[in-house]
Amino acid sequence: MAQQPIEIILAQRLASHLAMPVFLVGADGAMLYYNDAAESIIGMRFDETGMVPMEVWSQAVAWLDQDGEPLGPDASPAVRALQEWRPVHSSLVMRGIDGIERPVTGTSIPLESGQGRPLGVLTLFWESKE
Repeated sequence: MAQQPIEIILAQRLASHLAMPVFLVGADGAMLYYNDAAESIIGMRFDETGMVPMEVWSQAVAWLDQDGEPLGPDASPAVRALQEWRPVHSSLVMRGIDGIERPVTGTSIPLESGQGRPLGVLTLFWESKE
């Protein structure tokens, strides 16, 4: 596996110290990391999944609208932030790897190198209590 850019390494380091759920997606859409706080919402420990390509990740986690209707992986704030290269904030229902549906709200922000090269997206999210 290739060495990650320093910005991604630092973002992962920051996420590992935050009490709020955070995940980090690479420029190719692969899940690079999620912190301990995110594990209960995602439904599996990061130690068990490790880095996951987008094709696998988009099959393991499902996005639903507030009425429980399935949405494609493009509905995820992280994927939208990658595609549109802008911050995205939304509230959806996420069916985790464990099969449990949880209402979540998340904000995804694009990350780029010092030279302006797209590196991925950092997503802060939390379980909604609506």
